[in-house]
Parts: sequence; C-alpha cells; structure tokens
Amino acid sequence: MADTVLQVQDLSISVRISEGSVELVSSLSLEIAAGEILGMVGESGSGKTITGLALLGLLSPPLFQSSGKILLQGKNLAELPPRDLHQLRGNVVSMVFQEPMSALNPLLSVGEQIREVLSAHRQISRRKAKESALEMMDLVGLPDPQRTYRQYPHQLSGGMRQRVLIAGALICRPRLLIADEPTTALDVTIQSEILNLLRRMRDEFDTAILYITHDLAVVAELCARVLVVYAGEMVEEGEVSEVLSRPFHPYTEGLLASLPRLEGRAPLSPIPGSVPSPGLFAEGCRFHPRCSYAKDQCRIELQPLSRIAPPEPREAKGLSKVRRSVRCCRAQELELEGLSLD
Repeated sequence: MADTVLQVQDLSISVRISEGSVELVSSLSLEIAAGEILGMVGESGSGKTITGLALLGLLSPPLFQSSGKILLQGKNLAELPPRDLHQLRGNVVSMVFQEPMSALNPLLSVGEQIREVLSAHRQISRRKAKESALEMMDLVGLPDPQRTYRQYPHQLSGGMRQRVLIAGALICRPRLLIADEPTTALDVTIQSEILNLLRRMRDEFDTAILYITHDLAVVAELCARVLVVYAGEMVEEGEVSEVLSRPFHPYTEGLLASLPRLEGRAPLSPIPGSVPSPGLFAEGCRFHPRCSYAKDQCRIELQPLSRIAPPEPREAKGLSKVRRSVRCCRAQELELEGLSLD
C-alpha cells in the first residue's frame, strides 16, 4: 500500500450570510497517496476551489465554517492553531493558484518571491536561499534563471508566471501539492509543458498532487484517479480509465458528451441548465433538475454515495485505496455512454 499523504473525512464547508449560513461543500471524503495525482473535476461552482482552500486552512472563521477531518500525514489540520498552519503552508503542503497575476506580488521580483518561501521555513542564509531558488527555477524550465530572477510578474508570459508559482510551491519539497486549474489560461503547448512538469515533480519528489480542473481531457492524460463533484457533493469516484470509459453517474456522462471530438462532425451535447447557487440546491438528488434519467425517487430522496464496483477497495501500485463509488439510485440499471480509450 502506498503511503497515504492526505485523508479527508466528511468535510463540509458553509459560509455565513445575513439570513444564517449556506452550505458550499457537503460530506466530502478523499485520499491521496504519495506519488499519486488525483483529479477533481466538475463545472465552475461545484466546490472544487473552495475545497482546496479549506485543505490549506485559508477559509477563516467566522465567515466560513467547516467540519470533518483533514488528515495530512495523520495530523488533523482542522484542529491546528493558525501558527502551526502557517508553518505547514508552503512547507508540507502547497498550492498553485489558478491566476498567477493575482497570486504574485507585483512589487517584488519573481526570484525574491520564490526565495522568501524557503527563507520562511528553513534556517538558511539569504545567499543559500537564492541559490536554491535559482536551482528550482531551472528545474521548472524557466529560461535564464539569473535574468528571470530579477524580473517582475508583468514582464513574464502567462506560462512563465505559472512556472514561477510552481517553483515557489515546490521549493520546500512539500508532501502535498494542490494545483487549482494551473493550465486554464494557457495555450495547448504551454499546457503540455506544465503537465509534464507536474509529472516530473511527482516522480522526483514523490509528491502527492490534487489536480483541480474542469477539463476531463487533462484528467485522462495526467491523473490516476478522479473525483467528479457537483453542487458541493462528490457524485462519482474511481480510476480514470474506468470512470471515463464506463461512467455510472449521468452528470459524468454529460461532462463526457460535452467534450469536442476529433472524429466525425458530431455536435457538442451540453448539459442543460447550470450548477445551482449554494442555498438553492434541489431536494433529493441535486442533479435531478438537469438529468434526463431522473424519476420521482430522484426528486424526493437524498442519494448516498454507494460503492458499486469493485465490491471491496483494492490496492494498486502508486495509488491509495482504489474505489468505484457513485451517488445515483439508478447507477446499476443505466447504460451510460463513455469514451473509447483505445
């Protein structure tokens, strides 16, 4: 069994509003092993980014409230005081944010921002920290690290800024990296380079990676397992090849059907409607207003997350426990269409 780095148990997140509180994420559980890349996929508004922020303790009460356990190498982050969380962020667990221009300080050179991460967590001289920053910049493929070190974020391209964020996130060799849609705004060539870089970091440092995205094509290329989330709930979980070729939840089928295909000229088939706003989730199954397979039972009854196949978790090299789970009362009877992965 691979070493489990992150274990999340029944994580729920709510936000305070004038009328009370609204739930954003409901009873989410997941595991990530060392050297594993786990994909979390869903439309915008499904709760992916808010989950990543919660894992780092970046949702401050009393505005946000959370419950459940977040175990990082056996230590419950939900119970740690702010000072201890500060020592973990950037050191044991790091995050690559979606928009580098918002995440980087425009008043500091990018090299100094990478160096600062190391200096904050290691007893190291400024000169040694700079040398380590230059080595990491070279490792992530930034051209001419000595020159780039002195440049500011606005002087770099989008791909280079994203590499700076990755360099800062990896400078302390964290055990867990949370990557929040790091390739969304990049062209396909730069996207491919970033994905190759993440694979290299996983292989060289045995880093566990939670890859948050809305792009199932990237999940198919990069990840070993995938969690499909909708309206704050996990609706399907399993190995990538199994979920994409044989989905059990209608939402997963809808995401796959909306992907553009190279073969033929079949029109795109988008899912009707949109993700409901928090506080406006439907009764029963949250997806049923958009689901063409819904019955009366789906509109009334809450749907539990059920394990369906294989019947027991099994172990696989480089993976945490491999489960196949779905939140759909009709999963066993529906024959949903997936992708051909041949």
